[in-house]
Amino acid sequence: MNPADEPLPTIVIVGRPNVGKSTLFNAILGTRRSIVGDEPGITRDRIYGEAEYRGKRFGLIDTGGIIPNDDELIPSHILKQARVALDLASHILYVIDGRTEITASDRDLAQLLRPLGKPLTLVVNKIDAKVRENLVPEFYSLGLGDPFAISAEHKLGLDELLAHATEPFPKEDPVLEEAEKEDDQRRIKVAIIGRPNVGKSTMLNSLVGSERAIVSPVAGTTRDAVDETVVEGNTAFRFVDTAGIRRKGKTTEMTEKLSVVMARRNIRMANVVLLMVDATEGIVGSDATIAGYAHEEGRCVIIVVNKWDAAEGKSKRAFTEAIRDELKFLDYAPVLFASAKNAEGIRRIFSTIKRCYESASKRVTTGELNRFVASLKFESDIRIYYLTQGSVRPPTFIVFTDKADKVHFSVERFLVNRLREQFGFEGTPVVIKTKRR
Repeated sequence: MNPADEPLPTIVIVGRPNVGKSTLFNAILGTRRSIVGDEPGITRDRIYGEAEYRGKRFGLIDTGGIIPNDDELIPSHILKQARVALDLASHILYVIDGRTEITASDRDLAQLLRPLGKPLTLVVNKIDAKVRENLVPEFYSLGLGDPFAISAEHKLGLDELLAHATEPFPKEDPVLEEAEKEDDQRRIKVAIIGRPNVGKSTMLNSLVGSERAIVSPVAGTTRDAVDETVVEGNTAFRFVDTAGIRRKGKTTEMTEKLSVVMARRNIRMANVVLLMVDATEGIVGSDATIAGYAHEEGRCVIIVVNKWDAAEGKSKRAFTEAIRDELKFLDYAPVLFASAKNAEGIRRIFSTIKRCYESASKRVTTGELNRFVASLKFESDIRIYYLTQGSVRPPTFIVFTDKADKVHFSVERFLVNRLREQFGFEGTPVVIKTKRR
């Protein structure tokens, strides 16, 4: 498995309510969480982010968003709620409030975290003065090694903490990544994402049906992810499904949030994302949230409407229009109708994955782009001199203009639409960057 396939190492923040977990989460992420794009339907999830420290990228999970904010909650219950997140952890930051006495809850939670056998650091938060640093020694009594004194609010002590926590994480090598992308020509990584109970595992089973050549069913990196590789001709399709984030009985808000965390991890590793939608329920809010992440990460997206056999009396055309209305930012994504249970529509999914991957990998020559610019007719105070393609997956174009500012959203939209008309780019976002000549 090459390094680009590996999920990011993940730091998980735990602790009692009101000790500053979210402040620490935001401080570590810095500005990286504000993803550009003011398009409707892209909502930002508050409990998962991706950060970087000295060239090392890692995922960050704030269990504060998962655990109900209730001071009465017993630590074992907190731990149960955060369990899925903790299973993903490469390093756990256990945060306690440095301004208060150690509570019985702090001690209980420390006792429950120790046996997990994960690298664990005690973070004493809200230490923003020298006087307070003298309090740190009493925190040794929790038996969790050297405590790190920080102030998340004032960003004090974060450097030392991150250097310690990320020490074993791998550094990303951009040259290696580029080479891997080229090697991967006929190896397409596909993430199956969607809300709980939309039929992701059934779809995985249909896609890798027994009549296909299944190579190496690998046990997933998380408790619940499953990898299967299907080889067809000269193309290997590697499917990843995060099926297991379901709980018996009612789907809780926590389950929905965890499904987003898992989806984001898988989206990062994928070339193509299958967004599963339930035909019997239609599009709901969390579909738009999860779709937004795939779009923001620049991945190809195919919307698969599953359980179509059970959607009696519904019209494909009306359903497609409803999807286009709800997910306006995914206007480039093909919509396919399928029944994973009856293995209907499966062939079409394979051919569409291939087509979308090819269009995301397409390079347009500078000559073609110059002719394209010459043919543009639009009213704007910006003059476009020429265009070059900077990279693929997603296709990224650099526009050279007479202005220093970023082009207006409407101009960007116009360019993307014309590029699609001229060169295709089915199923993939197209990115425009501007430079002053």
